[in-house]
Amino acid sequence: MRRFIPSLSALECFDLAARHRSFTRAAEDLGLTQSGVSRQISALEQFLGVRLFQRIGSRLVLTEVGVQYWREIDPLLARLEKAALDAVRGQRREEALILRTSPGFAARWLLPRLGGFLAAHPEVILEVIEAEGASDFTTSPADLAIVRGTGAAADVRSDWLCAETLTVVAAPKLIAPSASLDHLDFARLPTLQNATRPSLWMTWLRLSGTAHSGAIRGVRLGHSGLLIPAACAGLGLAVVPRFYVEEDLRQGRLWEPFGPAVTSPESYWILRPEERAHHPQIMDCVTWLKREMRRPNAGAPSL
Repeated sequence: MRRFIPSLSALECFDLAARHRSFTRAAEDLGLTQSGVSRQISALEQFLGVRLFQRIGSRLVLTEVGVQYWREIDPLLARLEKAALDAVRGQRREEALILRTSPGFAARWLLPRLGGFLAAHPEVILEVIEAEGASDFTTSPADLAIVRGTGAAADVRSDWLCAETLTVVAAPKLIAPSASLDHLDFARLPTLQNATRPSLWMTWLRLSGTAHSGAIRGVRLGHSGLLIPAACAGLGLAVVPRFYVEEDLRQGRLWEPFGPAVTSPESYWILRPEERAHHPQIMDCVTWLKREMRRPNAGAPSL
């Protein structure tokens, strides 16, 4: 017997019209005309025998029945979409290996190397989630995380990846490589600020013992992945983890006007939930990350 189910086209129109409270915006999303969306929703209302929308002045609002119906069909449409995507991929979304790390680490170190892991493990569906800060595996969907810090966390397996060293970099057009600097005048030289690590300049100054004067100010950017291109463009000095800029230093896009990097009190760690610590794909990824970091010139992605 045929199921009492309206057309999928009508449900899509209703879902977007309910989301936007507008037939016009629903039509734009679907690539239809406003009248086409209106006809689909009228057909859905006739099929159900109820009113789903009403006009109050110039506003389009859901009826009480419309609100309840939308709450019911929205997750069903999401599940239909997921089933279709799983069929296209050949694997379920839940089978993906989810790695969580900061945008800077992802952009400057992980992604330029990731092809090696995927070539060695073609069966793995990998999803990279960018997020700053420590990973809480009770609320995050991640299977493992690469974080900066001490590595200590309850019910989490911690593997040391590398120590963090910090360096100040500048483009040659901002400061000539022939310059010899032993004092940093913030009033004279533009500096770039890391918005997610606001104390980074003070940390480097304390560790390096560099004499300085003036107030620290300059363009604020979200993370090192943005600071480094800005520094290459000559917008200012930047404090960054040195292994993020190995290739830029080698190619001469940046140089270190205040000398060698200093060791930060923090390190990079690989974290994984204790209950999934021995999952084969997670272990393969941990092994690859450690091996890749130990390789000569491990901090030199080809960008």
